[in-house]
Amino acid sequence: MRRGIAATALVASLALAATACGGDSDSGDKAGGPVTITWWDTSNATNEAPTYQALVKEFEAANKDIKVDFVNVPFDQAQNKFDTAAGSKGAPDVLRSEVGWTPAFAKKGFFLPLDGTEALAEQDKFKPNLLEQAKYEGKTYGVPFTTDTLAFVYNKQLFAKAGVEAPKTWDDLKTAAATIKAKTGVDGFWGSTAGYYAQPFLYGEGTDMVDAEAKKITIKSAAAKKAYGTWLSLFDGKGLHKADVTADAYAHIQDAFVNGKVASIVQGPWEITNFYKGSAFKDKNNLGIATVPAGSTGKAGAPTGGHNLSVYAGSSKEKQEAALKFVKFMTSAKAQETIALKNSTLPTRDDAYTAEVKADPGIAGYQTVLSAAQPRPALPEYSSLWGPMDDELPQIASGKESLDKGLSDAEAAFTKLVPDFSK
Repeated sequence: MRRGIAATALVASLALAATACGGDSDSGDKAGGPVTITWWDTSNATNEAPTYQALVKEFEAANKDIKVDFVNVPFDQAQNKFDTAAGSKGAPDVLRSEVGWTPAFAKKGFFLPLDGTEALAEQDKFKPNLLEQAKYEGKTYGVPFTTDTLAFVYNKQLFAKAGVEAPKTWDDLKTAAATIKAKTGVDGFWGSTAGYYAQPFLYGEGTDMVDAEAKKITIKSAAAKKAYGTWLSLFDGKGLHKADVTADAYAHIQDAFVNGKVASIVQGPWEITNFYKGSAFKDKNNLGIATVPAGSTGKAGAPTGGHNLSVYAGSSKEKQEAALKFVKFMTSAKAQETIALKNSTLPTRDDAYTAEVKADPGIAGYQTVLSAAQPRPALPEYSSLWGPMDDELPQIASGKESLDKGLSDAEAAFTKLVPDFSK
Protein backbone atom coordinates (compact mmCIF):
# COMPACT_ATOMS: atom_id res chain seq x y z
CA MET A 1 0.00 0.00 0.00
CA ARG A 2 1.29 3.37 -0.92
CA ARG A 3 1.32 6.23 1.54
CA GLY A 4 2.13 9.87 0.91
CA ILE A 5 2.07 9.59 -2.86
CA ALA A 6 2.24 13.09 -4.30
CA ALA A 7 1.21 14.27 -7.72
CA THR A 8 -0.61 17.42 -8.72
CA ALA A 9 -4.29 17.15 -9.44
CA LEU A 10 -3.91 19.74 -12.18
CA VAL A 11 -1.50 17.61 -14.19
CA ALA A 12 -3.70 14.57 -13.74
CA SER A 13 -6.86 16.37 -14.77
CA LEU A 14 -5.22 17.76 -17.87
CA ALA A 15 -3.90 14.32 -18.77
CA LEU A 16 -7.31 12.76 -18.25
CA ALA A 17 -8.99 15.39 -20.36
CA ALA A 18 -6.49 14.95 -23.16
CA THR A 19 -6.60 11.17 -23.18
CA ALA A 20 -9.34 9.03 -24.71
CA CYS A 21 -10.57 6.35 -22.33
CA GLY A 22 -11.19 2.74 -23.26
CA GLY A 23 -14.68 1.34 -22.75
CA ASP A 24 -16.83 0.42 -25.68
CA SER A 25 -15.73 3.28 -27.87
CA ASP A 26 -13.14 2.64 -30.58
CA SER A 27 -12.82 6.33 -31.43
CA GLY A 28 -9.34 7.21 -32.52
CA ASP A 29 -8.64 3.76 -33.96
CA LYS A 30 -8.47 3.97 -37.75
CA ALA A 31 -9.63 1.02 -39.80
CA GLY A 32 -6.66 -1.26 -40.30
CA GLY A 33 -4.52 0.91 -38.01
CA PRO A 34 -3.14 0.26 -34.53
CA VAL A 35 -5.51 -0.52 -31.68
CA THR A 36 -5.25 2.14 -28.98
CA ILE A 37 -5.66 1.13 -25.35
CA THR A 38 -5.55 3.39 -22.31
CA TRP A 39 -3.60 2.55 -19.17
CA TRP A 40 -4.22 4.35 -15.91
CA ASP A 41 -1.02 4.12 -13.91
CA THR A 42 -1.39 5.02 -10.22
CA SER A 43 2.29 5.12 -9.25
CA ASN A 44 4.37 8.02 -8.01
CA ALA A 45 4.54 10.41 -10.97
CA THR A 46 8.13 11.45 -10.28
CA ASN A 47 9.91 8.38 -8.93
CA GLU A 48 8.16 5.49 -10.70
CA ALA A 49 6.09 6.58 -13.69
CA PRO A 50 9.09 7.36 -15.97
CA THR A 51 10.14 3.69 -15.80
CA TYR A 52 6.67 2.59 -16.84
CA GLN A 53 6.57 5.11 -19.67
CA ALA A 54 9.84 3.74 -21.02
CA LEU A 55 8.44 0.20 -20.91
CA VAL A 56 5.33 1.35 -22.76
CA LYS A 57 7.53 2.60 -25.59
CA GLU A 58 9.41 -0.71 -25.61
CA PHE A 59 6.11 -2.59 -25.83
CA GLU A 60 4.86 -0.40 -28.68
CA ALA A 61 8.11 -0.91 -30.59
CA ALA A 62 7.63 -4.68 -30.37
CA ASN A 63 3.88 -4.51 -31.09
CA LYS A 64 3.31 -2.08 -33.97
CA ASP A 65 -0.40 -2.89 -34.03
CA ILE A 66 -0.98 -1.53 -30.49
CA LYS A 67 -0.70 1.99 -29.11
CA VAL A 68 -0.83 2.67 -25.38
CA ASP A 69 -2.13 5.95 -23.98
CA PHE A 70 -0.33 6.29 -20.64
CA VAL A 71 -2.15 8.33 -17.99
CA ASN A 72 -0.69 8.81 -14.51
CA VAL A 73 -3.56 9.27 -12.04
CA PRO A 74 -2.75 10.24 -8.43
CA PHE A 75 -3.15 7.17 -6.24
CA ASP A 76 -5.44 8.87 -3.74
CA GLN A 77 -7.86 9.84 -6.53
CA ALA A 78 -7.69 6.77 -8.75
CA GLN A 79 -10.14 4.47 -6.97
CA ASN A 80 -13.01 6.96 -7.11
CA LYS A 81 -12.13 8.07 -10.65
CA PHE A 82 -12.17 4.51 -11.95
CA ASP A 83 -15.37 3.68 -10.08
CA THR A 84 -17.08 6.66 -11.71
CA ALA A 85 -15.63 5.99 -15.16
CA ALA A 86 -16.46 2.27 -15.12
CA GLY A 87 -20.00 2.99 -14.02
CA SER A 88 -20.51 5.14 -17.11
CA LYS A 89 -18.76 2.65 -19.46
CA GLY A 90 -15.83 5.00 -20.03
CA ALA A 91 -13.05 3.41 -17.99
CA PRO A 92 -9.45 2.79 -19.14
CA ASP A 93 -8.67 -0.57 -20.67
CA VAL A 94 -6.00 -1.35 -18.06
CA LEU A 95 -5.80 -0.20 -14.44
CA ARG A 96 -2.93 -0.43 -11.97
CA SER A 97 -5.22 -1.52 -9.17
CA GLU A 98 -4.24 -1.56 -5.51
CA VAL A 99 -4.76 -5.11 -4.25
CA GLY A 100 -7.60 -4.02 -2.00
CA TRP A 101 -9.50 -2.51 -4.91
CA THR A 102 -9.34 -5.66 -7.01
CA PRO A 103 -12.11 -7.70 -5.30
CA ALA A 104 -14.24 -4.58 -4.90
CA PHE A 105 -14.18 -3.78 -8.62
CA ALA A 106 -14.51 -7.46 -9.52
CA LYS A 107 -17.68 -7.66 -7.42
CA LYS A 108 -19.13 -4.76 -9.43
CA GLY A 109 -18.33 -6.55 -12.69
CA PHE A 110 -15.81 -3.92 -13.77
CA PHE A 111 -12.86 -6.31 -14.24
CA LEU A 112 -12.39 -9.09 -16.78
CA PRO A 113 -11.66 -12.58 -15.35
CA LEU A 114 -8.12 -13.42 -16.49
CA ASP A 115 -8.00 -17.18 -15.92
CA GLY A 116 -6.96 -18.95 -19.11
CA THR A 117 -6.02 -15.72 -20.89
CA GLU A 118 -2.70 -14.61 -22.33
CA ALA A 119 -2.17 -12.31 -19.34
CA LEU A 120 -1.83 -15.33 -17.02
CA ALA A 121 0.07 -17.58 -19.41
CA GLU A 122 2.96 -17.73 -16.89
CA GLN A 123 0.75 -18.03 -13.84
CA ASP A 124 3.07 -20.55 -12.13
CA LYS A 125 5.89 -17.97 -12.02
CA PHE A 126 4.07 -15.64 -9.62
CA LYS A 127 4.06 -15.95 -5.85
CA PRO A 128 0.95 -18.03 -4.99
CA ASN A 129 -0.19 -15.77 -2.13
CA LEU A 130 -0.18 -12.78 -4.47
CA LEU A 131 -2.35 -14.60 -7.00
CA GLU A 132 -4.75 -15.52 -4.21
CA GLN A 133 -5.03 -11.84 -3.37
CA ALA A 134 -6.07 -11.12 -6.97
CA LYS A 135 -9.02 -13.52 -6.78
CA TYR A 136 -12.68 -12.97 -6.07
CA GLU A 137 -15.13 -15.86 -5.74
CA GLY A 138 -12.63 -18.27 -7.27
CA LYS A 139 -11.70 -16.22 -10.34
CA THR A 140 -8.55 -14.17 -10.94
CA TYR A 141 -9.08 -10.50 -11.78
CA GLY A 142 -5.55 -9.14 -11.79
CA VAL A 143 -1.94 -10.06 -12.51
CA PRO A 144 0.43 -9.19 -9.63
CA PHE A 145 2.50 -6.20 -10.72
CA THR A 146 4.32 -4.96 -7.63
CA THR A 147 4.15 -6.22 -4.07
CA ASP A 148 5.00 -4.87 -0.67
CA THR A 149 4.58 -5.34 3.04
CA LEU A 150 5.56 -3.49 6.17
CA ALA A 151 8.86 -4.19 7.89
CA PHE A 152 10.72 -3.02 10.97
CA VAL A 153 13.41 -0.75 9.52
CA TYR A 154 16.26 0.51 11.64
CA ASN A 155 19.52 2.43 11.69
CA LYS A 156 22.23 -0.21 12.10
CA GLN A 157 24.82 2.28 13.37
CA LEU A 158 22.57 3.58 16.15
CA PHE A 159 21.57 0.05 17.14
CA ALA A 160 25.21 -1.03 17.20
CA LYS A 161 26.22 2.01 19.24
CA ALA A 162 23.57 1.13 21.80
CA GLY A 163 24.56 -2.54 21.73
CA VAL A 164 21.05 -3.77 20.81
CA GLU A 165 19.69 -5.97 18.03
CA ALA A 166 16.51 -5.84 15.98
CA PRO A 167 13.69 -6.75 18.41
CA LYS A 168 11.80 -10.01 18.11
CA THR A 169 8.80 -8.83 20.15
CA TRP A 170 7.14 -5.49 20.95
CA ASP A 171 8.40 -5.84 24.55
CA ASP A 172 11.93 -6.26 23.16
CA LEU A 173 11.39 -3.02 21.22
CA LYS A 174 10.48 -1.09 24.37
CA THR A 175 13.66 -2.28 26.06
CA ALA A 176 15.79 -1.51 23.01
CA ALA A 177 14.29 1.96 22.60
CA ALA A 178 15.12 2.89 26.18
CA THR A 179 18.70 1.67 25.75
CA ILE A 180 19.14 3.54 22.47
CA LYS A 181 17.88 6.74 24.08
CA ALA A 182 20.25 6.34 27.01
CA LYS A 183 23.33 5.60 24.94
CA THR A 184 22.79 7.76 21.84
CA GLY A 185 20.36 10.49 22.88
CA VAL A 186 18.10 9.55 19.96
CA ASP A 187 14.58 8.13 20.32
CA GLY A 188 14.58 4.43 19.59
CA PHE A 189 11.19 4.16 17.85
CA TRP A 190 8.44 6.33 16.36
CA GLY A 191 5.15 4.65 15.59
CA SER A 192 2.32 5.63 13.26
CA THR A 193 -1.33 6.27 14.13
CA ALA A 194 -2.58 5.14 10.69
CA GLY A 195 -4.83 2.09 10.59
CA TYR A 196 -2.74 0.21 8.02
CA TYR A 197 0.37 0.54 10.18
CA ALA A 198 -1.47 -0.88 13.21
CA GLN A 199 -2.33 -4.13 11.40
CA PRO A 200 0.81 -6.00 12.56
CA PHE A 201 -0.36 -5.60 16.16
CA LEU A 202 -3.60 -7.39 15.29
CA TYR A 203 -1.77 -10.18 13.50
CA GLY A 204 0.53 -10.53 16.51
CA GLU A 205 -2.52 -11.42 18.59
CA GLY A 206 -3.91 -13.77 15.96
CA THR A 207 -6.81 -11.55 14.98
CA ASP A 208 -7.99 -8.97 12.45
CA MET A 209 -10.53 -6.15 12.18
CA VAL A 210 -13.12 -8.64 10.93
CA ASP A 211 -13.42 -12.38 10.52
CA ALA A 212 -14.39 -12.56 6.84
CA GLU A 213 -15.23 -16.28 6.87
CA ALA A 214 -17.45 -16.05 9.94
CA LYS A 215 -18.83 -12.69 8.73
CA LYS A 216 -18.16 -11.19 12.12
CA ILE A 217 -16.78 -7.80 13.22
CA THR A 218 -13.90 -8.46 15.61
CA ILE A 219 -12.50 -4.96 16.18
CA LYS A 220 -13.66 -5.03 19.83
CA SER A 221 -12.66 -8.61 20.61
CA ALA A 222 -10.37 -9.26 23.57
CA ALA A 223 -7.51 -10.05 21.18
CA ALA A 224 -8.02 -6.82 19.24
CA LYS A 225 -8.14 -4.75 22.43
CA LYS A 226 -4.89 -6.35 23.54
CA ALA A 227 -3.31 -5.64 20.16
CA TYR A 228 -4.28 -1.97 20.17
CA GLY A 229 -3.25 -1.71 23.81
CA THR A 230 0.25 -2.77 22.82
CA TRP A 231 0.19 -0.31 19.92
CA LEU A 232 -0.85 2.50 22.27
CA SER A 233 1.89 1.67 24.78
CA LEU A 234 4.58 2.39 22.17
CA PHE A 235 3.87 6.12 22.26
CA ASP A 236 4.75 6.52 25.92
CA GLY A 237 8.04 5.53 27.51
CA LYS A 238 11.76 6.21 27.42
CA GLY A 239 13.01 6.30 23.84
CA LEU A 240 9.47 6.05 22.42
CA HIS A 241 8.44 9.11 20.43
CA LYS A 242 5.04 10.55 21.29
CA ALA A 243 2.24 10.16 18.76
CA ASP A 244 2.07 12.65 15.91
CA VAL A 245 -1.57 13.19 14.96
CA THR A 246 -1.01 16.08 12.56
CA ALA A 247 -1.84 15.92 8.87
CA ASP A 248 1.90 15.77 8.11
CA ALA A 249 2.67 12.91 10.51
CA TYR A 250 3.81 10.54 7.76
CA ALA A 251 6.36 13.06 6.45
CA HIS A 252 7.56 13.91 9.96
CA ILE A 253 8.23 10.27 10.85
CA GLN A 254 9.92 9.53 7.54
CA ASP A 255 12.15 12.61 7.69
CA ALA A 256 13.25 11.88 11.25
CA PHE A 257 14.23 8.32 10.34
CA VAL A 258 16.14 9.01 7.14
CA ASN A 259 18.13 11.76 8.85
CA GLY A 260 19.09 9.76 11.93
CA LYS A 261 16.81 11.56 14.40
CA VAL A 262 14.99 8.36 15.33
CA ALA A 263 16.50 4.88 15.25
CA SER A 264 13.61 2.80 13.92
CA ILE A 265 10.13 2.89 12.40
CA VAL A 266 7.73 0.51 10.64
CA GLN A 267 7.67 1.22 6.91
CA GLY A 268 7.14 -0.26 3.46
CA PRO A 269 9.47 -0.78 0.47
CA TRP A 270 7.88 2.09 -1.47
CA GLU A 271 10.21 4.32 0.57
CA ILE A 272 13.46 2.51 -0.32
CA THR A 273 14.63 5.17 -2.76
CA ASN A 274 13.75 7.89 -0.25
CA PHE A 275 15.62 6.11 2.54
CA TYR A 276 18.78 6.41 0.48
CA LYS A 277 18.27 10.14 0.01
CA GLY A 278 18.57 10.77 3.77
CA SER A 279 21.82 11.58 5.53
CA ALA A 280 21.60 8.45 7.70
CA PHE A 281 21.62 6.10 4.71
CA LYS A 282 24.17 7.53 2.32
CA ASP A 283 25.72 4.14 2.99
CA LYS A 284 22.84 1.92 1.87
CA ASN A 285 24.10 -0.92 4.01
CA ASN A 286 23.25 1.05 7.15
CA LEU A 287 19.59 0.30 6.50
CA GLY A 288 18.45 -2.60 8.63
CA ILE A 289 15.29 -4.47 7.62
CA ALA A 290 13.57 -7.11 9.76
CA THR A 291 10.15 -8.69 10.20
CA VAL A 292 7.92 -6.57 12.40
CA PRO A 293 8.05 -7.68 16.06
CA ALA A 294 5.73 -10.42 17.25
CA GLY A 295 2.80 -10.12 19.62
CA SER A 296 2.01 -12.25 22.66
CA THR A 297 1.01 -15.21 20.47
CA GLY A 298 4.49 -15.34 18.98
CA LYS A 299 3.08 -14.46 15.57
CA ALA A 300 4.70 -11.72 13.50
CA GLY A 301 3.68 -10.30 10.17
CA ALA A 302 2.20 -7.41 8.26
CA PRO A 303 -0.39 -7.03 5.50
CA THR A 304 0.53 -7.88 1.95
CA GLY A 305 0.13 -4.83 -0.24
CA GLY A 306 0.95 -3.90 -3.77
CA HIS A 307 -0.79 -3.57 -7.11
CA ASN A 308 -2.28 -5.75 -9.81
CA LEU A 309 -2.81 -4.98 -13.48
CA SER A 310 -6.47 -5.50 -14.32
CA VAL A 311 -8.41 -5.31 -17.58
CA TYR A 312 -11.70 -3.43 -17.91
CA ALA A 313 -14.63 -5.74 -18.64
CA GLY A 314 -16.43 -3.01 -20.58
CA SER A 315 -13.77 -2.63 -23.27
CA SER A 316 -14.31 -3.98 -26.78
CA LYS A 317 -12.99 -7.46 -27.56
CA GLU A 318 -10.25 -5.96 -29.75
CA LYS A 319 -9.07 -3.67 -26.97
CA GLN A 320 -9.25 -6.46 -24.39
CA GLU A 321 -7.01 -8.68 -26.51
CA ALA A 322 -4.48 -5.86 -26.84
CA ALA A 323 -4.74 -5.14 -23.12
CA LEU A 324 -4.07 -8.79 -22.23
CA LYS A 325 -0.94 -8.76 -24.36
CA PHE A 326 0.19 -5.53 -22.70
CA VAL A 327 -0.42 -6.90 -19.19
CA LYS A 328 1.60 -10.02 -20.03
CA PHE A 329 4.49 -7.83 -21.19
CA MET A 330 4.43 -5.52 -18.16
CA THR A 331 4.38 -8.43 -15.71
CA SER A 332 7.05 -10.49 -17.51
CA ALA A 333 10.27 -11.39 -15.70
CA LYS A 334 12.23 -8.96 -17.86
CA ALA A 335 9.88 -6.03 -17.19
CA GLN A 336 9.70 -6.86 -13.48
CA GLU A 337 13.50 -6.88 -13.26
CA THR A 338 13.68 -3.52 -15.04
CA ILE A 339 11.09 -2.01 -12.71
CA ALA A 340 12.89 -3.31 -9.62
CA LEU A 341 16.25 -1.94 -10.77
CA LYS A 342 14.85 1.47 -11.68
CA ASN A 343 12.24 1.95 -8.95
CA SER A 344 13.52 -0.25 -6.08
CA THR A 345 10.11 -1.94 -5.86
CA LEU A 346 9.58 -5.63 -5.16
CA PRO A 347 8.85 -8.04 -8.05
CA THR A 348 5.90 -10.39 -7.78
CA ARG A 349 7.61 -13.36 -9.42
CA ASP A 350 10.66 -15.24 -8.15
CA ASP A 351 12.49 -15.31 -11.50
CA ALA A 352 12.72 -11.50 -11.43
CA TYR A 353 14.82 -11.53 -8.25
CA THR A 354 18.06 -11.72 -10.20
CA ALA A 355 21.50 -11.22 -8.65
CA GLU A 356 21.50 -7.64 -9.90
CA VAL A 357 18.12 -6.92 -8.33
CA LYS A 358 19.14 -8.45 -5.00
CA ALA A 359 22.32 -6.35 -4.99
CA ASP A 360 20.10 -3.54 -3.71
CA PRO A 361 20.14 -4.11 0.08
CA GLY A 362 16.68 -2.58 0.40
CA ILE A 363 15.09 -5.04 -2.02
CA ALA A 364 17.06 -7.96 -0.61
CA GLY A 365 15.99 -7.01 2.90
CA TYR A 366 12.32 -6.68 2.10
CA GLN A 367 12.35 -9.93 0.16
CA THR A 368 13.28 -11.73 3.39
CA VAL A 369 10.19 -10.43 5.21
CA LEU A 370 7.69 -11.26 2.45
CA SER A 371 7.25 -14.79 3.77
CA ALA A 372 5.68 -13.35 6.93
CA ALA A 373 3.30 -11.11 4.98
CA GLN A 374 -0.39 -11.91 5.42
CA PRO A 375 -2.74 -11.60 2.42
CA ARG A 376 -5.91 -9.63 3.00
CA PRO A 377 -9.19 -11.55 2.89
CA ALA A 378 -11.03 -11.45 -0.44
CA LEU A 379 -13.59 -9.09 1.03
CA PRO A 380 -14.52 -6.23 -1.32
CA GLU A 381 -15.14 -3.86 1.60
CA TYR A 382 -11.96 -4.76 3.48
CA SER A 383 -9.80 -1.81 2.44
CA SER A 384 -12.56 0.62 3.39
CA LEU A 385 -12.30 -0.58 7.00
CA TRP A 386 -9.06 1.33 7.45
CA GLY A 387 -10.96 4.60 7.00
CA PRO A 388 -12.68 4.41 10.40
CA MET A 389 -9.40 3.30 12.00
CA ASP A 390 -7.62 6.29 10.49
CA ASP A 391 -10.27 8.43 12.19
CA GLU A 392 -10.24 6.74 15.57
CA LEU A 393 -6.61 5.76 16.22
CA PRO A 394 -5.26 9.36 16.27
CA GLN A 395 -8.03 10.25 18.74
CA ILE A 396 -6.97 7.35 20.95
CA ALA A 397 -3.25 8.06 20.65
CA SER A 398 -3.71 11.74 21.52
CA GLY A 399 -5.77 10.88 24.62
CA LYS A 400 -8.93 12.52 23.29
CA GLU A 401 -10.73 9.17 23.35
CA SER A 402 -10.30 6.06 25.44
CA LEU A 403 -9.30 2.86 23.69
CA ASP A 404 -12.70 1.35 24.39
CA LYS A 405 -14.58 4.41 23.08
CA GLY A 406 -12.48 4.59 19.92
CA LEU A 407 -12.92 0.90 19.12
CA SER A 408 -16.65 1.16 19.80
CA ASP A 409 -16.93 4.03 17.34
CA ALA A 410 -14.93 2.04 14.78
CA GLU A 411 -17.23 -0.94 15.29
CA ALA A 412 -20.26 1.27 14.67
CA ALA A 413 -18.70 2.52 11.44
CA PHE A 414 -17.93 -1.06 10.38
CA THR A 415 -21.59 -2.06 10.74
CA LYS A 416 -22.42 0.39 7.94
CA LEU A 417 -19.59 -0.86 5.69
CA VAL A 418 -20.35 -4.58 6.20
CA PRO A 419 -24.03 -4.55 7.25
CA ASP A 420 -24.40 -8.32 6.91
CA PHE A 421 -21.64 -8.98 9.49
CA SER A 422 -22.50 -9.71 13.12
CA LYS A 423 -20.73 -8.19 16.12
